[in-house]
Amino acid sequence: MSAPRKTKVLFVCVGNSCRSQMAEAFARHRHADVLEPSSAGIHPLGHIAEPTRQVMAEKGCPVDGQYSKGLPENVSEFDGLIVNMTGRPGSRLFPGARVLDWDVDDPFGDDLPVHRRVRDEIEQLVDRLADTLRQSRQNPSGTASTRR
Repeated sequence: MSAPRKTKVLFVCVGNSCRSQMAEAFARHRHADVLEPSSAGIHPLGHIAEPTRQVMAEKGCPVDGQYSKGLPENVSEFDGLIVNMTGRPGSRLFPGARVLDWDVDDPFGDDLPVHRRVRDEIEQLVDRLADTLRQSRQNPSGTASTRR
């Protein structure tokens, strides 16, 4: 029996320097059993913000090996889930794609406490997404399991 297919997830924010990098790191380090994560920015800055590196290292989820990049050339052909944190409606940015909009503040340029607050919010959202995917695998009929 082969392992269940992982869900491809593209985390998108504006600069691919903070939020989407945090989400990718949490997914990669903690939920690789169900998520195949990547990240991108609609206007990539070309680097990961140092406070992002710092607050993710505090959680044991370094962003080592990740880098700031733009959207894939054919994002309309992406065959997974797009998690949109740009602040713009995902249905307009990615018409026809499977999009989940997360309303998460952009910490770029703010101090460490703001980065930590945003990091913690993203951590909870990524954990919930992974838990939902695990439950749907256990109960393919669509009924949620209450067992843990």
